[in-house]
Amino acid sequence: MAQCVQSVQEFIQDSFVPMVAVLCSEDAEKVTRKNNLNFSELLRPFCRLTSEGHMRDPNNQVQVVKNLRISVNNVVTRPSVPASGVPGHAHRRLLSEVVLTCQPAEGGVANVITAGDYDLNISATTPWFEAYRESFLQSMPASDHEFLNHYLACLLVVSSSEAVPVEKFLKLSQEQHRIQHSGEYTNPKWFIPNTLKYYVLLHDMSQGDEQRADSVYEDMKQRYGAQGCYLLKVNSRTAAAGADEQIPDPWSQYLHKSSLQSQDQYEDPAPVVVNNTAVENNVGGTSEVDGHDSEEKDGVLVNSLDSTHPLQLDAPSDTPGSLDALRAVAVETKPPPLATGVAAATSHGACLTLNDHDRIRLFIQEFTFRGLLPHIEKNIRQLNDQLVSRKGLSRSLFSATKKWFGGGKVPEKSIAELKNTSGLLYPPEAPELQIRKMADLCFLVQLYDLAYSCYHTAKKDFLSDQAMLYAAGALEMAAVSAFLQVGAPRPYPAHYMDTAIQTYRDVSKNMVLAERCALLSAEILKSQAKYSDAATLLIKMTSEDSDLRSALLLEQAAHCFINMRNPMVRKFAFHMILAGHRFSKAGQKRHALRCYCQAMQVYKGKGWSLAEDHINFTIGRQSFTLRQPENAVTAFRHILTNDSQQTSTQQGAFLREYLYVYKNVTGACEVALPQLPLPCINSSATRVYFGHERRLAEGEKQAATHVSLDQEFDRDLAAMWQDLEEQVVAAAKRGVVPATFQPTQCCLNSQTDNLRFPLAVVEEPIIVEVVFRNPLKVPLVLSDLSLLWKFTLKDFNRPHPQDDSVGDAVAISNEKEASVPRTPQKDDVIATEVIPEFYLSPEETKLARLKLLPHQTGQLNILGLVYNLASTSSTGDTTINSTAASQSEGPSAAEGTSVRGRQDLEIQGPRLNQTKEEKTSVSHGPDRRLDPTITPPMPLLEVFFLQFPTALLCGEIRKAYVEFCNMSRVTLCGLRVASTHPDFFTFGSSSLATPLTPLSPTSFENCSAYKTLATPPGATPGSVAAVTLVSEGDFGSGTGLRGGGVSGAGMGGKGITEIPLGEGTLKPGESTQLPLWLRGPDQEGVHEIHFLFYYESAEKGGKISHRVLRHTVFICASRSLSVRATACRSNTLPEEEEEERNGSMLVFVDVENINSSEAGVREFHIAQVSSSSKQWRLHKCINPAEDKDCKLTSRERGKLCFRATRCKPLQVPLKAAEKYTFADLSLGNELIITSTTPCADFFFRRCQPLESLRPPVAMEIQGRHSRSQGVGHGGGAKDIAGVVRKCNEVDLDIIILWKAFVVEDNKQVILEGQLHVALQTIDKEACSLTQKEDAQEMVLLKFKPELPPPMTRPSMEQLSHLIKTNLQYPESYSHPFNQKSLCMVPVTLTLSNCSLAQVDVIIDLRHKPTSPESLEVHGSFTWLGQTQFKLQLGAQEVMRVQLRACFLHAGVYNLGTPRVFAKLADQGAMCETSQQTATPALIIIINST
Repeated sequence: MAQCVQSVQEFIQDSFVPMVAVLCSEDAEKVTRKNNLNFSELLRPFCRLTSEGHMRDPNNQVQVVKNLRISVNNVVTRPSVPASGVPGHAHRRLLSEVVLTCQPAEGGVANVITAGDYDLNISATTPWFEAYRESFLQSMPASDHEFLNHYLACLLVVSSSEAVPVEKFLKLSQEQHRIQHSGEYTNPKWFIPNTLKYYVLLHDMSQGDEQRADSVYEDMKQRYGAQGCYLLKVNSRTAAAGADEQIPDPWSQYLHKSSLQSQDQYEDPAPVVVNNTAVENNVGGTSEVDGHDSEEKDGVLVNSLDSTHPLQLDAPSDTPGSLDALRAVAVETKPPPLATGVAAATSHGACLTLNDHDRIRLFIQEFTFRGLLPHIEKNIRQLNDQLVSRKGLSRSLFSATKKWFGGGKVPEKSIAELKNTSGLLYPPEAPELQIRKMADLCFLVQLYDLAYSCYHTAKKDFLSDQAMLYAAGALEMAAVSAFLQVGAPRPYPAHYMDTAIQTYRDVSKNMVLAERCALLSAEILKSQAKYSDAATLLIKMTSEDSDLRSALLLEQAAHCFINMRNPMVRKFAFHMILAGHRFSKAGQKRHALRCYCQAMQVYKGKGWSLAEDHINFTIGRQSFTLRQPENAVTAFRHILTNDSQQTSTQQGAFLREYLYVYKNVTGACEVALPQLPLPCINSSATRVYFGHERRLAEGEKQAATHVSLDQEFDRDLAAMWQDLEEQVVAAAKRGVVPATFQPTQCCLNSQTDNLRFPLAVVEEPIIVEVVFRNPLKVPLVLSDLSLLWKFTLKDFNRPHPQDDSVGDAVAISNEKEASVPRTPQKDDVIATEVIPEFYLSPEETKLARLKLLPHQTGQLNILGLVYNLASTSSTGDTTINSTAASQSEGPSAAEGTSVRGRQDLEIQGPRLNQTKEEKTSVSHGPDRRLDPTITPPMPLLEVFFLQFPTALLCGEIRKAYVEFCNMSRVTLCGLRVASTHPDFFTFGSSSLATPLTPLSPTSFENCSAYKTLATPPGATPGSVAAVTLVSEGDFGSGTGLRGGGVSGAGMGGKGITEIPLGEGTLKPGESTQLPLWLRGPDQEGVHEIHFLFYYESAEKGGKISHRVLRHTVFICASRSLSVRATACRSNTLPEEEEEERNGSMLVFVDVENINSSEAGVREFHIAQVSSSSKQWRLHKCINPAEDKDCKLTSRERGKLCFRATRCKPLQVPLKAAEKYTFADLSLGNELIITSTTPCADFFFRRCQPLESLRPPVAMEIQGRHSRSQGVGHGGGAKDIAGVVRKCNEVDLDIIILWKAFVVEDNKQVILEGQLHVALQTIDKEACSLTQKEDAQEMVLLKFKPELPPPMTRPSMEQLSHLIKTNLQYPESYSHPFNQKSLCMVPVTLTLSNCSLAQVDVIIDLRHKPTSPESLEVHGSFTWLGQTQFKLQLGAQEVMRVQLRACFLHAGVYNLGTPRVFAKLADQGAMCETSQQTATPALIIIINST
């Protein structure tokens, strides 16, 4: 065994000491608690007597008691361990913690042992074993077969501050008597019935009255005697005063030891008690297997060593049979921290001075010498007298008497039964136990001769009674007493110990007692240099029930082998490996590592390759677990440097060690970094990103998406963004795209144009994404991964920045700094990011993103990568990193098995295929993506969206906000935005500052996006509309939204919006927030909408002319309303002359709720109908009065009818021919001003311009031909189609403004929106939703160009709308037919020329209805006078013709029989076309008689 600090005699004496109990009053506990101690803890450091004691033996000889120590403990009535001797879970756990916290000291004493060819460096001492042994022995449970750890005395402690201390002493004395003699408690156990009671009066010097304490003490001496009481004065200072003075703290080292027993007592279950006697020796039916530390998992006892052989190479440390799983569970259910942690955190004895220490020491000495030892001496004398008085009887007679009368024992059993069970149970008064009691008393006070004789006598009695447990205890103590006898009159009876151990283990099944016996015997054998016997004994005690005990004993056995006269080195190494294996299973990783390292000294280099591989592997695994990368590297390096005989699977698992060998080979060459072969880098897939990584959403803010490395490259999307950028650049450059224009490429890859040097901006990062591929089936770890670069300074502000000649400029590189990891690099030029760890799984392809931050302008060349290459676990549980890899992305690369090297990034450019030489040879152009030019600072825009929706109803208007932030140090200007859906948003128009007062309350409550006016009191909904004139240019729509203004090259109806900034600029660090109105798309579904923000630097002349920021949103549009509208000519003319001349028409609006119920919309309200046109305007609503408010629930349809009139010429100023007239007809209690933002904006931004919505495309083509060929007679190049079309066209846009009532989260929310319907032609229905075209059938390819369509004339239907007719007559006419047979009624026929040209008109009154139905219903009448008229009407001229109708009978007649024919006056060859007649004009002729 290893050397110990104590001698074997000291060790045994400290293992068996007199036990003293303590009962304290509450006030006394308060006094001691000032020092963070209880009373027993207060005494513990002073319990070893420094002076000799004297006592007389039964022969009246004075015996000297040296170096005596007593044990003082509080009275605990709960049991410590079960009666069967099975240690509790807390007991095992605390013993494990004792070993865990005691580690070998660095730089400690080591023995260098030379044995043959071996030079072994072995630790001289094993303090962890000594700590385990001390804690184990101190926590031994009290049992009935021995009295060594039974209490001999009890200290009754009362504070001097008690009102009547004597009464308190009396109560404590009665409590002690009740605990000992009531039979209610099996614990604590008391040595003798008349326990010594020692009365201690505790006086607090800082608070109490010292005179009163002295007087009380004098009374106590009178009452209890001077030798039975004591006055202890403590707390001579206050805690505050003690903070300044440093006083030794001797208590800390004892607190953990005391907590061990107290924790065990409070946590373990109670034993089975039968008639106040614990069943100590129960053998049959026990569930333990060969001991008491069997680990039970899920109710199944696991034999861990059977599942994995100690030398099995690929056995993981945390197999199902190991204790790690249980240890993890124990950690989870661990009670509060032990007193050790408390001791470390709090000070003890703060109120005690050194004089107080001396007082306590003196108290212990007085108690022991004047109280305890005399008490023990008296009891020894009494017991001896009892035994001597019985010796007069014959031993045989005495034994026969016991057999006849039973002696209070349980009935006798047969010899076979006795040998198979634990034996008898003696009552407390049995004479055998009195002998044992006397022996234990003598042993405790160092009377070893008398103790040995008593033990020997008791042993014979117990064996004769077959009381095997009692006999084993007597044998054990007899052997120890024989060894401790002064002068060694007899040899040490080792066979006594062997018999005791065998009995404890095999018969009594009590491994705790067997272990104690083995520890004592092994220490005695070691002191006698009987190392072989000690090793054999220790090895016998190893078992499956406790890995920790087995590990400690195997380690001590190994030390025995190495300390023999002829050291057995290989046995030492083998048992150290077994100990390391058991330490590992017990969760003691550091001790396991230490054992394997010591064993490695023996096997290293001796040709034991498999054993050496196993040891190296385990050392590496434990070192990795304990975060000792250097040791792990050293161990694993040997696995592959030797001639390995492992299988290919194991070699694959150890492949990473090759890298360490590679490091040693290349370490001598420090000129340049070596090129590493692993991992493979796909250089062509390298991507380079310029700029900051975009911030994510901040609270309610949603950042612009822009470009990121997480987005896949889409060639179509890239073309779309380039098209948008060209448009916005053209708009910013007055319609011309500069010849030097290059589209912005924030992210370069193999599919982008990389022929030119990319432009980066100083102080903005450059992120390089590299694709790694691990070709092996072994994981790799890259650490300290960074980029290698070369940089040439350039000043672009010099007069000729285009001159690329650098002159004498010196290139700067980071290669030298990067060759040594974690060396500060040239961060003042280029800040280089270092990735500390990058993990590659087997056969994995993975991306790494590395960042550079340039701080100066110039030319940068990214050369390659530099990193430490390491390998990790290969397969399954074979390696240490399998557990770590499952817990995190990969094990730490800091384990040291790495080599530093580089790989260059060499990207091959696109193959050249333009010239003949290039086609016939294989040549590649340059790829400049890794060679960016660092340019001077530029503004950096960040855009955030607030309250931006993700779902809208079709046509819904929502107000959001956009925040523009300038994150750079350069002023920003020229902010514009282009979009693929310009009709989706608007920033509003600042040119129309119409004062709108007052706002309606409803609009204010619901935060309406519209500007509204309260309807005047008494106004009728749908009454005469409010009219406003607006120019399209006021809303920024003259830039190409509808084909006008600066539209750029191939804009195709897309628009550019200038974003209004204060003073036109955004200064560094500034931000501004602008409102943004959104309108849901007209088509349902998910819409992908792209925004491109364009901005420039206020400092002109830089290498970068502008910058862009991209944003993409996805909007889910749900169906809302479907609006259909039709315009018809009015059948009657207004009464006003002016209106009559301008004309009017009827507009029928059909609104249907097509919303699906999933959207939660309860109902729609049609709030207002407005119109916008250059020629027409809605006049008023002519619906019946009861249909004022139009509410539509799901699938309901509403119809509205309006009168529209032409705009009055007076309303159109001379310079405002292009102005639009907005007419608003409110159907509710508020009026929405549609001529302002946002309503007018979205009207002008609607998807398709009016010109493209006009259906008669063929007429336009025909018109172009007619202009070129001069069709027609007389009128020259008149466009017939144009005239006819204008006669029929309306050009009236209807705006339906609605409100939707939606229920969200039990709250009603009001949504609002607008729909547009463009009326183009009379009598042709228009719809707000563009009809989905049917799937087109496959069209055959046509290789011949198609001929132009033939010239067509206007259709008859179109020509029939030239003239509008109207009959004016009385609705009824009374005539006395009996007086006058003919009734003549005056009728006025009004003709209105709807065209802008002269029209020839023929009126024919001779037309008669021929159908019999018409005759039956209406009857017949005759026109009088001229029956045919030929007239000519000027452009938009109105003419009235007076007619007379003659009736013969009363009745109902239809006056609509005149036929009107018309043709254009200058088209002589054209026939007249019959005009559309009005609806039946009925007149009632009444006979007045």
